[in-house]
Amino acid sequence: MEKQRVEITTEYIPLGQFLKLAGVIDTGGQAKMILADVPIQVNGETENRRGKKLYNGDIVDVEGFGTFEIVKGAE
Repeated sequence: MEKQRVEITTEYIPLGQFLKLAGVIDTGGQAKMILADVPIQVNGETENRRGKKLYNGDIVDVEGFGTFEIVKGAE
């Protein structure tokens, strides 16, 4: 499956905010629930902290939703 690119304009994005930006969740309040229930990997490592900082080039795999690549866009 092809990676979906998610563009950020800041140095990093917390995992919880990324999930909302990527359309995995609708509200920030859902982040804690999805992190507890859905396997998520960041660069091949299992991750469940919604504050985990994601940077340009990071690869996020959300089971059932796909694989995403963080891309830093223009500020």
